[in-house]
Amino acid sequence: MPMAYDNPCPTERTWPTPFRVLVCAMSNSENVSDTEAYSTPSPFPVRITPLTGLPEVAPDDDLARLLVEAAKRQRLVLRQGDVFVVAQKIVSKAEGRIVRLDSIEPSERAKRWAAEYHKDPRVIELVLREASSIVRMERGVVIAKTRDGFVCANAGVDISNTPQGTALLLPENPDRSARTLQEQLARTFGVHVSVIISDTFGRPWREGLVNVALGVAGMTPLLDYRGQHDPHGKMLQATVIALADELAAAGGLVMGKLDCVPAAVVQGVMMPEGSGSGRDLIRPAERDLFR
Repeated sequence: MPMAYDNPCPTERTWPTPFRVLVCAMSNSENVSDTEAYSTPSPFPVRITPLTGLPEVAPDDDLARLLVEAAKRQRLVLRQGDVFVVAQKIVSKAEGRIVRLDSIEPSERAKRWAAEYHKDPRVIELVLREASSIVRMERGVVIAKTRDGFVCANAGVDISNTPQGTALLLPENPDRSARTLQEQLARTFGVHVSVIISDTFGRPWREGLVNVALGVAGMTPLLDYRGQHDPHGKMLQATVIALADELAAAGGLVMGKLDCVPAAVVQGVMMPEGSGSGRDLIRPAERDLFR
C-alpha cells in the first residue's frame, strides 16, 4: 500500500506583529517595511524570514526547487551571505529516509527495553541499528552516537511529523545534503548563499530543546576568537563561537514545530570568509567530559 503524503499544513500563516518586529520575521517580505523590521536598535540588523507554503515533502522531491519557489512567492531578494536554514525532516523525506515500522523486526534487546519503559520495540530497534554506539540507555531515554558522530537522543530516529506507522531517520550525510542544496540555490539566485541543515537537540545542563546545525555548506561553522584581545586588553583563551548553531537556533524562532514552516532565510549576519562542515561542531570524544 503506498504511503499518503497529503499536506496537513495550512498554506498561509499570519505572524503576530510584535513577534514579527522583534525578530524581523515575515511571512511575506513586503508585509513589513524596513523601518518596521529594523525598529529594534541593533548595530547589525538581522532579518529572519520563514519560507511558508511549502508542500508536504515526499521522496525524490526536488527540495532546492521547492525552496526557490517559496522564496520567489514571497518576493524575497537574496543577497550575498544570506543563510538558508532547512529542517532535517524535509531533507530526510526528500532523500527517502522514511521507514515503515511494520517492516522492522525488533531484537530481543529492543523488546526487553521497550517493555520496561513502555516504548515501541520497533522504534527502539531502529535506534539500535542507527547508532554506532550507545552512550547512555536508562530511565526510558536512549542517548546514542550516530554514524556521523552526533551524540543525541534516539540516534536521531523520529516518529513526529511523518506519516502514521512510519519513522524518519537522519540524512545519511547531512554535510553532503547541505552542499547539494547550497550549490543549487547559489546557482539559481546568482549569489553566494550558505545552507544549514538543522535539527532540535537537547543540551547538557539545560532544559529544553534548541535547533543546532547538522549539515553546513558555504560558511565557516565556528568563529575562533582565541588569541584576540577583549576591550580590556585580555587575550581570549577559549572563546570559539558555534556560529552555525546560533544561525540554526535563529531560524528556529520562525520554524515552529506545529506551524509547518520547515525552512527560513537569515539575512544581515556579518559572515566571515571561510568554509567548513557540520562535523567541525562535533567535540572529539577525548575532550568530551560526558562520555
